[in-house]
Amino acid sequence: MTDYLHDLQFGSFLTPDNRRPDDTVALALLSEQIGLDLVTFQDHPYQPSFLDTWTLLSYVAARTSTVRLSPNVLNVPLRPPAVLARSAASLDLLSGGRVDLALGAGAFWDAIAAMGVPRLSPGESVVALAEAIEVIRQIWDADARGGVRVDGIHHQVQGAKRGPAPSHDIGLWVGALKPRMLRLIGRSADGWLPSLFYLQPGDLARGNAVIDEAATEAGRDPGQVRRLLNVAGTFSGTARAQLDGPPEHWAAELTQLTLTEGVSTFILASDDSRQLRVFAEEVAPAVRELVGAARAGAVSTPRPATAVPLTRTALAVRATPAPAPRGSETVLDEAARPDAPTPDPDRRYTPHEQATGQHLVDIHDHLRAELEQLNDLIEQVATGMIGAAAARSHISAMTLRQNKWVLGGYCESYCRVVTTHHMLEDQGIFPHLRRHDPRLGPVVDQLQVEHELIHEVLEEVDRALVTFVSVEDGMADLRRAVDLLSDTLLSHLSYEEQALIEPIARFGLG
Repeated sequence: MTDYLHDLQFGSFLTPDNRRPDDTVALALLSEQIGLDLVTFQDHPYQPSFLDTWTLLSYVAARTSTVRLSPNVLNVPLRPPAVLARSAASLDLLSGGRVDLALGAGAFWDAIAAMGVPRLSPGESVVALAEAIEVIRQIWDADARGGVRVDGIHHQVQGAKRGPAPSHDIGLWVGALKPRMLRLIGRSADGWLPSLFYLQPGDLARGNAVIDEAATEAGRDPGQVRRLLNVAGTFSGTARAQLDGPPEHWAAELTQLTLTEGVSTFILASDDSRQLRVFAEEVAPAVRELVGAARAGAVSTPRPATAVPLTRTALAVRATPAPAPRGSETVLDEAARPDAPTPDPDRRYTPHEQATGQHLVDIHDHLRAELEQLNDLIEQVATGMIGAAAARSHISAMTLRQNKWVLGGYCESYCRVVTTHHMLEDQGIFPHLRRHDPRLGPVVDQLQVEHELIHEVLEEVDRALVTFVSVEDGMADLRRAVDLLSDTLLSHLSYEEQALIEPIARFGLG
């Protein structure tokens, strides 16, 4: 049960019917007029009854001014990735930064092969898509030196010129259901876009778990991956089934998908203008209100008629203890740490509150995993497998190194993704906790001091890497610096969890 705390978005999923092209365009224009965030179109280049999706996207971009645009999903086997990258960047520049790019590895291979491209097996199509994503990202990286070089099995690009860069960071979303594709999303993509009408019970949770694990293994924060969902259903007077009922029933079900499965973008597959209006004008505002209230710590939200009643249980989330024995002494004054206020022993927590507290541990587990990677890098330096410069480059890309510790590791991970109308980054979780329970003030002060100390220890690791190449016994100093970081960071993470899991579960994120 995970809410990744992305801002909510709502869109339309339209059929590019070439028999009534004006109607298709009219639905896209309507989507903008009624306040939807996103317009998407199917992409089946082998289907003669459909308009070409990229041409349609370009035409609609010229007819609109605010709504974002994306294929849903683009057939990559029929679109060379280097050309696709330039097409997407060009349209993004022309539209004022309104393009996203949802990609697919290809599904209907008889039709795809009939268009003249080699048939791929499911495993080969995953490899081909991974290579295509690498080509696209390199083309967009216009400031990098040298040409694009991807020596893949299915895509070989040797020295193509880079650019243009898009107007904004285009989201690369992937439509997928199988584990290999889900792992690719965790490693390389910005979003997961399945369709609810193709999913079985439990598929979202299982998919999230695979993506999160792959992201963590790749050194990424799983929260970087947006979870999107194509949905379809019926608006009726009474709640009869999933997404079959009045707007309030839809709102309650979509709210639960956000709070328990992490879905933050809902795209309605419908060519019915009346359905689109109800979705945009009644369902979307209600979901925003319900999710906002739940994220702010409301004790309950309306439930779908078919849902299990909200339950409350004792807090089950536990802090991870710091390991012992240690390789060094930390720079932290652990004896001076203030204790957090004793929680009410009779307090019970909703599943969402439990999940909110668990988020802190999840983020810390990612940092712990990166710490293991850092230790592994140092061993590779020691054995001569990589040089100090390469190790510094790897470390600089880690969350450990990029994190602005003075703002708080947890705050920095979450404040950037909480809805912008609720808080700005400099009004993060620490001020929020202070406001709700002033007794937490000394704990927050101590944590902020420790964040600054951790930053200094990280700087010391970097200095040790720099001097390693010029000092005869530089490895000994480097190991001492990393041991100090390990002991300091793991002690801090454990203390932060002991102090903040319960308050965060109780008060929410702000």
